[in-house]
Amino acid sequence: MAVRRLRASLRGWGGVGAMVVACALALAFALSLPLAHASRDGSTGTGGPGLAEATQAKADDCGGHPERMSLPPSGDDTGPTVQDIKRRGYLSVGVDQNSYRWGYRDPNTRGSDLEGFDIDLAHEIARQILGSPNAVRFHAIPTNQRIPAIQSKQVDMVVRTMTITCDRMDEVRFSDPYFVTGQQVLAPKTSGITGYDKSLAGKRICSASGSTAGTRLTEDRKSGRLPASTDISTTVPNQLDCLVKLQLGEVDAVVTDGALAASQAAQDPTVELKGKPFTTEYYGVAMNKEAKDLVQRVNQVLVGYLTNGWQASYTKWLSATLGPDAAASRPPSS
Repeated sequence: MAVRRLRASLRGWGGVGAMVVACALALAFALSLPLAHASRDGSTGTGGPGLAEATQAKADDCGGHPERMSLPPSGDDTGPTVQDIKRRGYLSVGVDQNSYRWGYRDPNTRGSDLEGFDIDLAHEIARQILGSPNAVRFHAIPTNQRIPAIQSKQVDMVVRTMTITCDRMDEVRFSDPYFVTGQQVLAPKTSGITGYDKSLAGKRICSASGSTAGTRLTEDRKSGRLPASTDISTTVPNQLDCLVKLQLGEVDAVVTDGALAASQAAQDPTVELKGKPFTTEYYGVAMNKEAKDLVQRVNQVLVGYLTNGWQASYTKWLSATLGPDAAASRPPSS
């Protein structure tokens, strides 16, 4: 059965086999591509450097709503981080190159350039800050290396289906949300698993290390919400590796963001989402804690993008897997 699932998944646009090769390449190199408002309160969003003195709340006092704790948007480009980027002439962005429809390479397109929903947002940030959507260099970053890449300043930001959490706010700064999703279970269609419930008893679950899924699995097994017999020991650097393990029969299910799981189900007709999302989570652009001015500038980009640009990108990349109604995925107005 595992072999049949694996073979089925390799049909179509290039299959997971091509994606697995890309996973290995992601660790070996960074891709470089060739070579900018209205605010939340209705103002023009041109607040000066003084706004950059605001601080982002720490995990202990984010009140369980980290998606509300970013800095106010500002169109000011005179801050030190933004000025450094302008002098350099390009934006350095950590992305995924293996998440179908989010950040991936389609071997059927000319040049196999990175494309997807996250990639569109990165191009828009570059356009508004630097004047060209192509003034960006993409770096393939594994799931468990997103925060280290930001802290070491290997990249200016990470746009990679990264959930805003209270704990992560102690290590990086986040923009306002640009997408809403929730954790969900992915399993073979023939499986007896029905969702995030007692049907996971005795099952082997895979999650990406450093992901919110892994944290939730650990917490829920301790609290008793997840059956004690559930094996959650399998973790991988990249979330796509979980799908491969599922196809090979090495695990029984995957827990990840529903938006990513839907894209994986679109790649492999033998698997499907089981049950409803059991959390509500928000994706944000992650940046270095020192880069307050860049956070505010990105938030200003999002003010316009969520009104003009976001829906077109959703329709192009995600409507086929998540459905044409984007209401549940669009962040509330800040």
